[in-house]
Amino acid sequence: MRRLALAAAVAALAATPAFAALKEGAKAPDFTAQGFQAGKPITFSMAQARKSGPVVLYFFPAAETAGCNLEARLFAESIDQFKAQGATVIGVTAGNLDKLASFSADTEKCSGKFPVAADPSAKIAANYDATLAVKPGWSSRTSYVISPSGEVIHAYSDLKANDHVTETLTAVKAWRAKHPK
Repeated sequence: MRRLALAAAVAALAATPAFAALKEGAKAPDFTAQGFQAGKPITFSMAQARKSGPVVLYFFPAAETAGCNLEARLFAESIDQFKAQGATVIGVTAGNLDKLASFSADTEKCSGKFPVAADPSAKIAANYDATLAVKPGWSSRTSYVISPSGEVIHAYSDLKANDHVTETLTAVKAWRAKHPK
């Protein structure tokens, strides 16, 4: 009975979206992180990426898990739409860091189309209030759109992976409509 109650509590937490603490208009923290793109090591700088246009920063719990694999594939399939708006996409995780290189190159996931960065101990996630309550030390599934000036222009948190691309792409397009190239 105790296991059943614990399982129900965990399921309820997983089914309830978490809400990102960084609200629209907040200053997004800059960071530099090591990661991979197409299996090759990279260093990602938020400050540098913002110089090219808006940045879609999406946190995901762990490489090589069902929801994260789906989310990465959805971002990879939509990357040309983000690029057409002048946006950079970066995934960040604190989970399964040993699998990040292969995850970044896998044609069923990132397909080498955007970088994924490692966040040991979820320090970057903590600065963005994107940590997973049910698994401390891992990132939640939270997506941000950050303007070139460093302002959060959209935040979306939901453990379901399905709508993160639609949410962020819609926000990028709305921002671009107000800020033509």
